[in-house]
Amino acid sequence: MESLKASIRSIPDWPIDGVIFRDLTTLMLDPQVFKETCDLFYNRYKNQNIDKIVGIDARGFVFGAVLAYHLNVGFVPVRKKGKLPYKTIRESYTLEYGKNTVEMHTDAISQGERVVIADDLIATGGTIAAAVKLVERLGGDIVECAFVVELPDLKGRDLIKGQKVYSMVMFEGE
Repeated sequence: MESLKASIRSIPDWPIDGVIFRDLTTLMLDPQVFKETCDLFYNRYKNQNIDKIVGIDARGFVFGAVLAYHLNVGFVPVRKKGKLPYKTIRESYTLEYGKNTVEMHTDAISQGERVVIADDLIATGGTIAAAVKLVERLGGDIVECAFVVELPDLKGRDLIKGQKVYSMVMFEGE
């Protein structure tokens, strides 16, 4: 996990002063670390009878799509408002530096399907909480919320109490 954590670039004061942005594009540039990360997700879920992987716009698409491919299951994008072409449900949330709304197609998940929600990072938890609500509204059974990085000081888990959370690395107070 140390090579994984070391591969993530930290950018201070972006997008606003006081925020340290954890840039996973550097992790994705390193083929060995990227493969290791994707393999960790796959090995965690390969025997859990998953039906769908939900990936959150945008970096959750990268990890979620790879996981869905390896598990041979469907991939469901959760996108920013106005980006999906069919009937959608939406959920608004606040994040550490603003507000946003995400959407999912109404036919993306069927009642009782076993779902993993994947994203690159959990910070304040607004985005993942919105995705959890969308999946639950469509009747999905959330197996776990999966992240490469967790920023525990921002208490994102508090917004998704009752959900299992898996994080590969944590940046605490850094």
